[in-house]
Amino acid sequence: MTELSTQHCQACRAGAPHATAQQREEFMAQLPDWEIVSVAGVDRLRREFGFENFVQALAFTNKVGEIAEQEGHHPALLTQWGTVTVEWWSHKIKGLHVNDFVMAAKTDDLYR
Repeated sequence: MTELSTQHCQACRAGAPHATAQQREEFMAQLPDWEIVSVAGVDRLRREFGFENFVQALAFTNKVGEIAEQEGHHPALLTQWGTVTVEWWSHKIKGLHVNDFVMAAKTDDLYR
């Protein structure tokens, strides 16, 4: 469990600040298995999680969905046989907010 995973999402509205370069660096140090990718010019956090079969992958997908509902922040999820790819970003600001790093840490906790 990281310090990030104990935090909760804050309401994010259009115009909310993006995570600063310093925050990104600090947070990514706590999330070594995640990468920042750009999709259509929008930065996202991405990680692929491995599983032994589809049933385990689907169960993990559902757990991620549960925390997303609890926090009011929702990822893109791709569930396949043996893998789940999770992407977090903040739609309203078209980029990365502190919430995305918090949710990535919570997702890691589910996988452990």
